[in-house]
Amino acid sequence: MNKLSIAASTLAVAAICTAGPALARDQIKIVGSSTVFPYTQAVAEEFGKKTGKKAPVVESTGTGGGMKIFCQGIGEGNPDITGASRAMKKSEFELCTENGVDDVTEVLIGYDGLSIAQSKKGKPMDLTKEQIFLALAAEVPDGDKLVKNPNKKWSDVDSSLPDIAITAYGPPPTSGTRDAFVELAMHEGCEELEYFKKNKDQVKEKCTPMRQDGPFIEAGENDNLIVQRIEADPNAVGIFGYSFLYENKDKLQGVKIGGVNPGFDTIGDGSYGLSRPLFVYIKNPHRKVIGGLNEFIAEYVSDDAMGEDGYLHERGLVVLPEDKLKEMQDRATEGKKMAAPTS
Repeated sequence: MNKLSIAASTLAVAAICTAGPALARDQIKIVGSSTVFPYTQAVAEEFGKKTGKKAPVVESTGTGGGMKIFCQGIGEGNPDITGASRAMKKSEFELCTENGVDDVTEVLIGYDGLSIAQSKKGKPMDLTKEQIFLALAAEVPDGDKLVKNPNKKWSDVDSSLPDIAITAYGPPPTSGTRDAFVELAMHEGCEELEYFKKNKDQVKEKCTPMRQDGPFIEAGENDNLIVQRIEADPNAVGIFGYSFLYENKDKLQGVKIGGVNPGFDTIGDGSYGLSRPLFVYIKNPHRKVIGGLNEFIAEYVSDDAMGEDGYLHERGLVVLPEDKLKEMQDRATEGKKMAAPTS
């Protein structure tokens, strides 16, 4: 009997330790992408105004960093939501599952363009993806071999480009912006070169690393810092989400990619070559124990926020088509469990 009592007590304590802290927390915790951050922060502020509840704590950790934190487990000590500027990877899903985070809803919130921007004081630029790769890659082709990138000026890449030093501020490897930039600009740019057309098996390994000899500068997860740096240096360019260019259009101009300017229409219709989807991921077990979480999710996917004339569009989000928006609204409010990613 004593053994049964001890066993029962142990189970009770375990249950309290699991559920108790979550019940005690009355403030939503959110991590993730620096690109999704301003949208989530806007929803958090609106949620606080409308409900009178504490606004969620939103932390910009980068997409990869946010996934690691999000997937650590269930309970009060772990975040409820993470934002991402790419879809969750198979490896991240497996990490979540290993740690008991096995009931997650994936919500596509809209689209964003990966802007390459410069100060309005700088000479306007129009780059191809091939030129971007040749300017920023760690190694570039030289005949039938790869060599350390020798290009110091944009004019070294192509004589039609400005005769100024290559200075590009960009995100670190933990950022979803970096992941997307590598995939959309670096990989696609290198695939246009004859060397990689003949050596397609080398694309992922050789076209991913950014140069580390000065022209490309990792500026952390704070995109506002990149904005400040390129505003101060007319010869520099910066890489970040379109929303940051949109919010600073009085100071900055977009670099054209293949003759196309970044904008709501060009990102939405896919004609701008550096566009990507944005997501939030929600822990469904937390809905029952974290005060206000369901209300916050409802606000996030509402027409007022994510709709055509919503306040997230005013901040730079390229909104979903009406039918896709309805699908995401239903998925978010109903807490539909996501399927495992295939890659």
